[in-house]
Formats: sequence, structure tokens, C-alpha cells
Amino acid sequence: MDVLTNVARPKTSATLTVRIIKSFKFRTERSLVLHNVDLTTTTVAQLKDIAHKAILDKSGWKPYRNVLLDTLKLYTNAHGAKTSNLIINLDHDDWILNNNDAILADLGFENETEISFFNSQDYEDFKLNPETSWDY
Repeated sequence: MDVLTNVARPKTSATLTVRIIKSFKFRTERSLVLHNVDLTTTTVAQLKDIAHKAILDKSGWKPYRNVLLDTLKLYTNAHGAKTSNLIINLDHDDWILNNNDAILADLGFENETEISFFNSQDYEDFKLNPETSWDY
């Protein structure tokens, strides 16, 4: 029997994908893959810090360094349904991770969970007018 990827690795060594969103309107995002995250001890605040540090330290992230990233929201768990919106799921505001002290495993995080990291005000503005622009 094949092992599903969400349980193939222990919760103490999970791989997470953080979708760093620069612009909702222009659908500008880049995925940050984090390996060996201990979901049983890592908090929401620590995950934000890990992502911020990676953006500052890793090459290729310069365009994202001036974005105020303050909010995490669950995008999908491995093998879960994905939204039809390519930039973020606009439904399920209850998936916004408001409690910085919450442990990721207690929030249902598993190996290969995807999370969106974005500016909360930009998100609220986009929800009011969820149109995208494309410059060719």
C-alpha cells in the first residue's frame, strides 16, 4: 500500500510550502519551501520569523523584501481540495492564523501543507474587489 505524502514524514520533520504573496492584483507570489519543520513545537509566530529570515537571507528574494508580510492563512493540506483562485483562497477566513502562540500541529498542519503569507490590508482590499490585472 502506498503511503500518502502527508504522513510519509513525521510531524517533527515536515516540509511546508509558504506562498509569499507580493501582490494579489497582479498575482505575484513565490513559493518558499521549508524543510525539516517541527510541527509539534513551531508556533505561528516562529513560522512567520522563519519565512521573514529566509526572504532576507536567500538570494532571489529582493523584490519581496519591501512587502509588509503580517498574516498567514492555510492554503491547503496535502491531498486536500484547492481553490479555483490561483493566488489565494478567498473563502474560509477561519483559516487565517490569528493566534501567534498556536502550535502548527495543533492547527492541523501536516507534511506538505501549503500556507499563504501576505499583507492583511492588501488581502482585505482584494476581497472587496477580487480582480486581477495583467500587463503585457
